[in-house]
Amino acid sequence: MIRTIAQKEFTTALRDRRFLLLGSIILLLLLTAALTGFSSYQLIEGQQKAAQESANESFHEQPDRHPHRVAHYGSYAFRPKPVLSFLDFGLDSFTGSMVYMEAHQQNSANFSQAQQSGSLTRFGEMTVAFVMQWLIPILIIFLCFNAFTQEKEEDMLKVLLSQGVSLRQVATAKIAGYSKVLALIVVPSITLAAVFLFKLNNFSWNTDLILRITVFIISYILYFFIFITGSVLISALSKHSRTALITLLGIWIFTCVLLPKAAANLGSSLYATPSKAEMDAEVHHEAKEGMNGHDPLDKRTADFKKALLLKYKVDSLSQLPVNADGLVMAEGEAFSSKVYQQHFEALVATYHKQDQIAVWAGFIDPYLAVRNLSMGMAGSDFAHYVDFLNAAEKYRYALAQFLNGQQATKMHYKDKETRLSREVWKKYPDFTYEMPGISWALNNQVIAVTALLCWTILIYFLSIFLIGNLKNV
Repeated sequence: MIRTIAQKEFTTALRDRRFLLLGSIILLLLLTAALTGFSSYQLIEGQQKAAQESANESFHEQPDRHPHRVAHYGSYAFRPKPVLSFLDFGLDSFTGSMVYMEAHQQNSANFSQAQQSGSLTRFGEMTVAFVMQWLIPILIIFLCFNAFTQEKEEDMLKVLLSQGVSLRQVATAKIAGYSKVLALIVVPSITLAAVFLFKLNNFSWNTDLILRITVFIISYILYFFIFITGSVLISALSKHSRTALITLLGIWIFTCVLLPKAAANLGSSLYATPSKAEMDAEVHHEAKEGMNGHDPLDKRTADFKKALLLKYKVDSLSQLPVNADGLVMAEGEAFSSKVYQQHFEALVATYHKQDQIAVWAGFIDPYLAVRNLSMGMAGSDFAHYVDFLNAAEKYRYALAQFLNGQQATKMHYKDKETRLSREVWKKYPDFTYEMPGISWALNNQVIAVTALLCWTILIYFLSIFLIGNLKNV
């Protein structure tokens, strides 16, 4: 009987012209989003790869020159786009993709898609994730809102129950039937996305990618199950189809529109962040407390040089076995980098506090839970972005200190004329960035995973209890 009811709901939905029209539109949007995401990924990744290669070549092909000149010439770090980000752009469109790395200066990332696009970008982009998070729940609502109310209004539910089937069995059958209908729309899109993913990954798979896409798909399966089961439950509790539809649309507006915006506004109100100008001013002010190798009157630099004379037991800096200027530059770089990193970590901590409000709100809004988990698996969340910035800063600091070391060991004190061979920096390794593995990503999404699982369990048992105890049908 359960299989018969499920098949009946499946067949009825396919005969409904309204559902066929809406379902076809959603399917078309999903396929279009997958195709445009794939094309956008190829374009952006190709541009960034070419830019990174050009930056590396420009750095390595510098002529013979003073190493400190090379340090100020600097290089660039371009963030590679995560492969799965073509399904969920996440924050990638609003965060910078390039960092200029130079001595004495820690620069923020620049050239985000939002900076180069129109204001409409901020209203959301047509991605696979956007369609599945926002539009498919609407499709589910219009598919399920009259699951019970229509049969109540036509006095068919009592006839059905007289056949010996329980309300719980009817609800289970309807959920199964609606899930089968939804699969007709989602599965082709996921299949196409898998083909694109296979192509983007050079026709090869690795364990991390397989696990990421698996968690990505499972998270949306749970999300759809929550909406299907919830819609059937609301229909069972309502007397009229109109009441069920209005209630479900109100829930969708609250979960997908109002609560996410409220959580974001609450986070920014409770934990204010300094502007870039304010942070730069604070960093510059504190960095002045360290040594300044460009200021011959700096007292801290003079004290450091005196300490070097005592350490090596010589009378003048020219007698040192190392170049004091290079050591001063290295010491100043270490201090300024420490100051910047402290401010950067404080800023990241503030953003993290803001974000945690939306993360914990996932326990009252499944949309927020699946959104965070989706971005985390796609590698387009804030945690992955910060990891790239830290990698770029680590490379910048190592490069600056390498060149300071060259000045300290291969240049004479106060020597402004000698030029080191270009082979010195030509052999220095290029900047590369490897995205963290799925265990790291899941560790950052523990709350989102827990919230989504809690919602799934809650809605299942709630529907079983409430529908099974209905009296007036």
